[in-house]
Amino acid sequence: MSRISRKELKTDQVALQLEHGLSFFEGHQKEISRYGGVLAVVAVLVAGYIYYSNSQHNKREQALASAIRVQEAAVGASGNGGLSFPTQEAKDAEATRVFTDLRNKYSGSGEAEIAGYYLGAVKADEGKLAEAEKIFQEVADKGSDNYASLAKYSLAQIYFSDGRNQQGEKMLRDLIAHPTVFVSKEQATIALARFLAPKNPAEARKLLEPLRNSPDAVSSVALTMLGELQGK
Repeated sequence: MSRISRKELKTDQVALQLEHGLSFFEGHQKEISRYGGVLAVVAVLVAGYIYYSNSQHNKREQALASAIRVQEAAVGASGNGGLSFPTQEAKDAEATRVFTDLRNKYSGSGEAEIAGYYLGAVKADEGKLAEAEKIFQEVADKGSDNYASLAKYSLAQIYFSDGRNQQGEKMLRDLIAHPTVFVSKEQATIALARFLAPKNPAEARKLLEPLRNSPDAVSSVALTMLGELQGK
């Protein structure tokens, strides 16, 4: 699964763009380390951070922006002279360092929550799902509702990846019942329907049918998935 640029996402296009991240559920059993779904969700976090940022937090914002530049850096020679790393391992090591430092230095702040989420995403992308789960759980338990919802969304993916299906389903149903700015009811519904489709297509259709007439992207995704379920 390819990584997804966080620049592709905008806050008002969550349902459409996160459909890319929902493809995590397909094929991840064989290539669990390629955890692209988490990074897709991080994209929304960045958009949300920009939306909610406060000019009074300049130092923390600058530190977070610097850390994000590390995560966005190229691997190999950079054609435009920007920040780059010789290997993915070197990039991940530096990203881990800067996000950990930021999280510790500004503990309790929104920027620390974001740093924690990024740190979990880095660990997940490395295939270190036990570490990622621990970090996401901390954000889910201690973070504000918006960031906690993102962490829960990623935890659900981890649960599904190692067979804890009941926990994953319970997590997504809770997100459906308690949507946030960053994880909408529609997004969580589509994620759950995608997981249920192979084993319980009737339940997946039941979840998707109400989304037929949703605005723009949500309707498109729902109709596509319903088409795939025909005959099942």
